[in-house]
Amino acid sequence: MGVYKDRVTIYEVAKAAGVSLATVSRVINKQSNVTQETKERVEETIKRLGYRPNALAQGLATSRTTNIGIVIPNTNYVHISNLLSGMIDIGKIYGYQTTLFVTKHSQDEVQDVISKLITSHVDGAIIFDDELDEKDIKSIASYNVPSVIIGNKVQGEKIASITLNFAEALEKFIKKHTANQEIKFVRVSNEGKLIASLEDIVENVVGKEQFEVVQMPNSYHETYSYFVDYFKAIKKGYFICPRDSIACAIQNAAIDIGLRVPEDVQVLSIIGTKYSSIARPTISSFDLDMYDVGSIAMRMLTKLLKGELKNREYEFKGSFVQRASTKE
Repeated sequence: MGVYKDRVTIYEVAKAAGVSLATVSRVINKQSNVTQETKERVEETIKRLGYRPNALAQGLATSRTTNIGIVIPNTNYVHISNLLSGMIDIGKIYGYQTTLFVTKHSQDEVQDVISKLITSHVDGAIIFDDELDEKDIKSIASYNVPSVIIGNKVQGEKIASITLNFAEALEKFIKKHTANQEIKFVRVSNEGKLIASLEDIVENVVGKEQFEVVQMPNSYHETYSYFVDYFKAIKKGYFICPRDSIACAIQNAAIDIGLRVPEDVQVLSIIGTKYSSIARPTISSFDLDMYDVGSIAMRMLTKLLKGELKNREYEFKGSFVQRASTKE
């Protein structure tokens, strides 16, 4: 992960200028209660050292830092947007600013983003990226940044965790509803460890003889085009998809060439969002309120920052919702 001490801090500016941290912060925030001579000396020092002010400097004017770092893999997915909304809304209630770091499901980017997170001097962090490995989490812990990790069950003095449990509901559903069915699991690129683990569950329950993986790009349009051609040759199937946007692509492809859902084609989404309810037919899915996950994560972090968090582990369970895309 490397050493994260690679930028000038407000402490170094204050020392070089011979003033207090609060004085540097007042200059940065353009407050009037600083003499012109001191203001010019601080500004010259900032320019000479190449210092870039952040929320830490801004917060020192009121003796309070207010910046929370949020690490997520992508904002384009509805469930992650819901998660982010929950974090930001609760953060505003508690008076926190938020800084967003996006990793785009790349292990190299995860490490780079964590490096930026540490050097940005955030007060705390909420991290949702299931590409994180044990090394990454230990690195975060070693810098004593109070953090809430979503999707990984971890322990640490200043770390709390939230786990997302789709496995129990998915396994129960597969055992009850897919006996003697040939299951096609739609695997998309950059799906992450959570979906990969659920794929293993489906294969183990169904059995290798009745289980097949269909590898697709992480794209609605490309998935739709592929399955239009697929259904022209094979006019049936039971498909389990990682997200309901991908499920929509398959369902729409089937309907557009004249197949019936769920009589000919059944489609199930693991992660359900608003698309599950607004699609026609509606899509059976495993729903979990990601806005609630985000809001709980931010509440946990605020308590962690104050040293008031008693329960450092929280679990959310996805629940199956029967809709029109699968047979009861």
